Amino acid sequence: MNGIYYYLIAFILIWAFALIFRKFLNKFGVKLSFPMLMWRTNRFNKFIDKLANISPKFWKWYMNIGVVVSFIGMILICYMLIVSLNTLTTAPSVSLVLPGVEVPGSPIFIPFASGIFAMACLIIVHEFGHGIIARVSKIDIKSVGLFLLAILPGAFVEPDDEEIEKLDKPAKMRIFAAGSIGNLSFALICILVLSFIGSVAIPANFHEEGVLIHNVAENSPSSNILKDNMLIKEINGKDINTAEDFTNTLKTLKPNDEAIISTNQGVFHVNLSSNPANPSIGFLGVFIQSKLSVNKDVSNIWGNSIPWIWFYLTEIFYWLLLLNISVGLFNLLPIRGLDGGHLLRSLLEFKLPKTFVNPIMNILSSVFIVIIVFSLIYSLISGFV
Repeated sequence: MNGIYYYLIAFILIWAFALIFRKFLNKFGVKLSFPMLMWRTNRFNKFIDKLANISPKFWKWYMNIGVVVSFIGMILICYMLIVSLNTLTTAPSVSLVLPGVEVPGSPIFIPFASGIFAMACLIIVHEFGHGIIARVSKIDIKSVGLFLLAILPGAFVEPDDEEIEKLDKPAKMRIFAAGSIGNLSFALICILVLSFIGSVAIPANFHEEGVLIHNVAENSPSSNILKDNMLIKEINGKDINTAEDFTNTLKTLKPNDEAIISTNQGVFHVNLSSNPANPSIGFLGVFIQSKLSVNKDVSNIWGNSIPWIWFYLTEIFYWLLLLNISVGLFNLLPIRGLDGGHLLRSLLEFKLPKTFVNPIMNILSSVFIVIIVFSLIYSLISGFV
């Protein structure tokens, strides 16, 4: 079923429940104002205080570095957005992303469960980042909460804006940078976790037991001969037990050589062509993946199903990494309302009067909003064409 139907079903169920049990939800502080459901609470304030009080000096200096990193990130994302206009017609870099839905024109498809979990985590990390640094600066937190905009979930930490205005500019900038730096820091943790899983956990739990054809390239020597999911056992009489065996064997073959491919579905003869990357090497035209099996000592303890959880964790942390980097950098754009806009305004106000700062911010906001909107519209139109 198309992912959009899951959102439609969830929308109907959630809002039907909200309307029917409106009075009941109000007792728990849930306010309904279609298309927004919002829950405010002070229950997390103490938790934010505990995190802020672990080491206020650490948080302060960490975010001093974070402010510098934020401006580097701002320059990077602005450069990437402007350069992306050159490849707009071939590879749009700005597109809508909705977990579980193939958005026309989007080069990314995010699985529903992993995507929803990753989005919830990145929002919480982002908002708690703002809240922790606000408390380090002794700013009161009015409330912490969750909201549902139609069907899209979100979270917020609501510091006292009037108190923030009284802070000096470095303190303000630390608070503004905290959300994106929280996302980028969390992305770094994800990289470390993925490195551990790939280099330690998976080799300790699995071994290669052959090579599967993942995909056959169109108009290649193997098209209409080999098929996806075939298990390659031999090539020209040489055993193929690992991806390395496959690669090393192909390196010995030249263009126009015949490759005799022994698979679990029979023996096939393929005449190789020239490799696009190296014309002196034969080209088979298949993309492979290792067929993994659980190590015997591991299966004796955990069975053959539980160890595969490492691959589910890999998927989750991959999307956590990608979305935290994407959202963290996007929020650093110098656009009014975004963290980057607040940061740049604070920096400009160090030396320039507001009569100069406001036009600069208006121009930058307008330019980048136009680029984003134009890119989104173009990617959607190209996806439908």
